[in-house]
Parts: sequence; structure tokens; C-alpha cells
Amino acid sequence: MRGPHNILRLIRTGATFERTGAMGAVLDAMEAPPRLRLAARVLGWPFRWLGYAGDPDLPPITRAITALGPAYIKFGQILSTRADVVGAELADQLRMLQDRLPPFPTPIAKEIVEAELRQPVDALFSEFSEPVAAASIAQVHRARIRENGQEVAVKVLRPGIGAAFRRDIDAFHFAASIIEALSPGSRRLRPRDVVSHFESVVTGEQDMRLEAAAASEFAENTREDANFQIPAPHWHLSGRRVLTADWAEGLPMGDPQALIAAGHDVTHIATRVIQLFLQHALRDGFFHADMHHGNLKVARNGDVIAYDFGIMGEIDEYTRRVYAEILMGFIQRDYRRVARVHFEAGYVPRDRDEAQFARALRAVGEPIFGADASRISMANLLAYLFEVTERFGMRTQTQLILLQRTMVVVEGVARSIDPQLNIWEAARPVVSDYIKSNLGPRALAGDMAKVAQTVGRFGPLLPRIVEQALWERAHPEDRNPQPQTRPDIPVWLVAGLSLVAGAAIGLVIG
Repeated sequence: MRGPHNILRLIRTGATFERTGAMGAVLDAMEAPPRLRLAARVLGWPFRWLGYAGDPDLPPITRAITALGPAYIKFGQILSTRADVVGAELADQLRMLQDRLPPFPTPIAKEIVEAELRQPVDALFSEFSEPVAAASIAQVHRARIRENGQEVAVKVLRPGIGAAFRRDIDAFHFAASIIEALSPGSRRLRPRDVVSHFESVVTGEQDMRLEAAAASEFAENTREDANFQIPAPHWHLSGRRVLTADWAEGLPMGDPQALIAAGHDVTHIATRVIQLFLQHALRDGFFHADMHHGNLKVARNGDVIAYDFGIMGEIDEYTRRVYAEILMGFIQRDYRRVARVHFEAGYVPRDRDEAQFARALRAVGEPIFGADASRISMANLLAYLFEVTERFGMRTQTQLILLQRTMVVVEGVARSIDPQLNIWEAARPVVSDYIKSNLGPRALAGDMAKVAQTVGRFGPLLPRIVEQALWERAHPEDRNPQPQTRPDIPVWLVAGLSLVAGAAIGLVIG
């Protein structure tokens, strides 16, 4: 229930940060002004006793986040990839949230496996290890299939995770409602819609069958992609709370020194991570939306290995073209083009000035070009970008939330491997190829072919529709007074569709 009882949950959140000593670290990372620091301390200190103690062996911020629960851990995972936003020290502390959380006991994991697969663990696996990785949703065990001796990873959902997430999401919904009520200006950011989107994502992540399906579809889409591996799921050893997949060995993406020591080209790997994400988002419209360090490894031959397909992003073809146009505009430093695309897509209200918006975008893009990547402050850029969206009344695009979030995470991962990486140069070949394939004559022919296919499905009905429309036009007095079961289609529209279909078919055949 999204009622006032959530006030206690939100107060407890602040109290936990105060009690664990994380409040000061957060304020330092945010470079908060003295007034905000004073307000946070005055409001937080009286309720300190309500906060969770957490694990005293952990650093303050990870101690607070792990004590608060899985929804907070998800947010911490995102921040862990952005050393350029929160600082290297804090990012390093948060990185343990990716796959080094305290595991639950192996006997409980075995009970879940047996209940889900309806067979004893020993009958299914000849080996079943202690947890090798543990994250917010599940933990992973290394095992060997008894039937054929194949080595696999068995991912087991944390017990009680559904209830814990619902409790946190409930508080987030309440907080979003309060924010919208107290700050009308925040409504353009659609905080309640954002929370609802987050809720749908994490709910889907708790069904391992959906993750197996996503892994299977993702593998089909990317089977021709060079230097990229996806562990295949084993359907007969998977269920709602258990997922079994091929074991894939590799070095952690979050350890650049180990990658260098193993002889890998970290610049190539960082570039490949960016390009793979863009290829999947633009070409397929289906991409890995949780690409933090804990879900990426590097194989001995240099291939990028992706794990954990619980959160996948999907965008339609029109949105992909808009996104590609925006990226290409930034790459070519054509800010008028970027501004025009924003206006055409409806991302910026029509009553705003396009030229002024283009100049604001120039102030975002220009500091990046030609600058040493290590000297670019992504925190400052994000802060200014937020100012731009506020000034021009841009509303949050819920269909782009996962795409934008993943782009931030992927860039953070790439720059942690190679701090000198130029994201625009890495993106250029992928975006250019997509533009050529989807915004030229070939794309027009493809669009016309789709129109022909759509009209063709209704081909058998067209003569009758045309005859009915012509007869009703010639005899308006004899129209059937009964409620119509189909819309009243104008003759000109039917004729136009027929002509378009004929032209499209001729273009495709020719």
C-alpha cells in the first residue's frame, strides 16, 4: 500500500545513512553546499536510532546500501560504474555491490533448486559448489551436469526477494507522489512513471524463465557479432527461481590491471564494449540493459562475455532512428540537426526556440571534442544537461529510460578500462553504418515493402471495402442505421492505400 506508512521507510533510509556514517561520504561525493549539509545533518541526526546498523566490516556507503535492501543496491550498482561522477574511491567501494554481496547458505540454494526442478541436486549435478558470486537478485554456483559432465553456472533467486523489492518500490512510489505534489516543476521528469518503469523491470528480473528466453533471443541476434560470447541457457535445468547456463571463464571487466597483465588491449576492449551496446540497441532494438562490470568478463582470446540477462531493453524502430540521428548529430557536431530531431520527435515542446536549444546542446557537446578524456567532468556535464532539460521543458521519455541509463553505465565501464577513450570516435562507425542502412534509399524501399505487406494482408477485403464505400457514397439515404462494426473509411483513403501498395510492390519487385 502506497500510504503514509512509507514515511517511516523514507525516514529510515536517511537515518541508515546517518547511522552508518555514509551521509558525510554522500554529501562529499555530491560536493553539496554547506546549507544542504547542515539541513541533512539536522534532519538526519534526531532519527539516527531508527537506521539499520548494517555490516560494520563494510565501508560506510556500501554498508548503508546493503542494509537498506535490493532496490537501493540496484541504484548503487549504476553509480559504481561512474567514477567520473562519484569519484574513484566511492566507485571502488560500490563495485562490490555488483557481484560480491553476502551470499545466502548453500543448503537453502539446494532446497530451492530441488523444489523448482523437482529432483534432488545430487541426481542433477555431480558437483555443486559454494556461491562464486552473489548480487542483489540472485547468487551463482559452479556445477557439473551429472548426465554429460558439462560445467555450468547455476543461478538461484534469493529467498524472499520479491517481498523485499515490493516494500522498497512501495516507498519509492510514495516518495515520487510527494515530490510531484510539493514540486510541480518536477512533473515534467515524470517521477511516478519512472518508478513504475523501474518496478516493471525488476519484477521481470525475478523470473528466471524470462531471463533464459532473453538470453536465447539475444544469442540469436548476436551470433554473427565478432569478439562476443553469451552463455547458452539449459532449459531442462531452469525454472522460475533457477537458471542453468554454460560456464564461461574470463577475467573481470572491472580489473584493468589484470587485463593488461594478461596481454589484452584495453583500448580495443573498451571500444568494443561501446560498439557492441550500440549495435544491439540500433540494429536489433534489443540490448543488454545491465552492462555493469559484474556482468561482463573478458575471455582468454579477448572476447567480451556478457552475463545476467534479467534486464533487457527494447526500443521500436522509429525511436532507434531518432536516437541514431541524435548521436550522429553530436558526432558531426551538427547541433542544429540534433535540435531539429528533438523537436520533430516531440521531445521538446514546440513553443521553445530551436536555435537557442541548439546553442545549449553545443555547450554540452563542445567541451568533449578535442579534450583529454581524463579531464572531462561527466558530473558537470550531466548537471548542465539537467539544467538544459529544465530550461526547455523536456519531459522524461519513459521509452528511453533503460537506453539512457545503460549508455551511462556502458560509458562508465569503458572509461574505467581506458580513461582516454573518446566515446564519440568509438561510436562513429556503428552509428554511421546504421544511418546508411536505415535512413537512405534502401531504408525507404524497406518501409514501402512493409506497407505492401500490411496492405496485402487486407487484400481480400479491399474490393468489398471499395464497393461498400462507393455504394454508400452514391446512396447516402440507404445507409444502414444500425451501429457499424467497422470505421467509415473514405473512398480516397482506400484508393490511396491501393496505390501505395501497388507502388511498394513494384518497387520491391523491380
